[in-house]
Amino acid sequence: MGQEFPESPAARNIVSDLGQKPASVATEAAMSERSALEGRRGWIVSDGKRGNEVQSSGVLRALGLTYEYKRVDPRGLWRLLSPWGPVNPAERFGSATSPFRPPWPDFAIATGRLTTPYMRALKRRAGLATYTIILQDPKVPATAADLFWVPEHDRRRGANVVTTLTAPHGYSQRRLGELARQVPAVLAGLPHPTIAVALGGPNGDYVYAADAMEHLASALASLASLGAGLMITPSRRTPAAVVARVRAATAGLAAWLWDGTGDNPYPYFLAHADAFIAPADSVNMTGEPCVTGRPVYVFDPGGGSPKFTRFHAALARHGATRPLPRHFERWQTWSYPPLDSATTIAQEIARRWSKRRQMLGDLRQGGA
Repeated sequence: MGQEFPESPAARNIVSDLGQKPASVATEAAMSERSALEGRRGWIVSDGKRGNEVQSSGVLRALGLTYEYKRVDPRGLWRLLSPWGPVNPAERFGSATSPFRPPWPDFAIATGRLTTPYMRALKRRAGLATYTIILQDPKVPATAADLFWVPEHDRRRGANVVTTLTAPHGYSQRRLGELARQVPAVLAGLPHPTIAVALGGPNGDYVYAADAMEHLASALASLASLGAGLMITPSRRTPAAVVARVRAATAGLAAWLWDGTGDNPYPYFLAHADAFIAPADSVNMTGEPCVTGRPVYVFDPGGGSPKFTRFHAALARHGATRPLPRHFERWQTWSYPPLDSATTIAQEIARRWSKRRQMLGDLRQGGA
């Protein structure tokens, strides 16, 4: 099988307001910031959505914090008013009976519009004791949090906004290394190259048209004919009809499809796969394998939006992704600088938090 190793373009994992420092100075600063974070606590303010919690926990893990979840579920009018309105007064935010009460955490992070009123209330109550971070853009003023993160394909920018190509998640290089040392029996028997296939599902932008499913089926069959092993996992959004079509397309091939029993093997897929097929309808499932630096083919299930188009174009420019061909004539591989957004975001949070902490110390000394 032929292999190609084209030259990768320069990394484009962008974070705003990163100062240029000599390597020795930057290393010293990073070590000082890491030391200052030891023993610090965090809260994840969550609406209960798994995807949102993955992003928030990925950042706090990268910071090395111990953390706890504060789950919220506003009802009625208060739900309709989110993210712009206040927390329901009946919840008695900040009181001794509220889940949101002192001692305040050192950091708090949230994703999703339903969590935004709680972050705004926390920032007001805790003041400078808590550094607040909002992931994604709930379309609220910059004063709602100390720092916002948005993916590069979003439009929001500002002095307290950082951006990266991919979304944060919990698959650090360290975690992938640990997973790589364990090989589940169902994966051990597959031939190489092994291709991890993540299945998405219809959403407001993508439809999973019949022709698109034929495209995917043809691609998988041609990969298997080249000697590849296929390890396939559906997601929570994957319709039964899509799973059934993929199962039929891979019957009799060197393929293993997770049937939903036991733990999802997806983390092991990330650690062991030689390449990936990701659904265009999921920013997370397309971005997560990009932490490996290994090939990611993007399957277009039909549809799209300007925001998704910008996201996929940026990953293609980085050299991480290519469109999934309908038929593979030969196996190709490539590499690129891995995209570890959780670590990049955590480093910027630590830098800004340390800078604020130092400024507060200087002010106290000046007032002494």
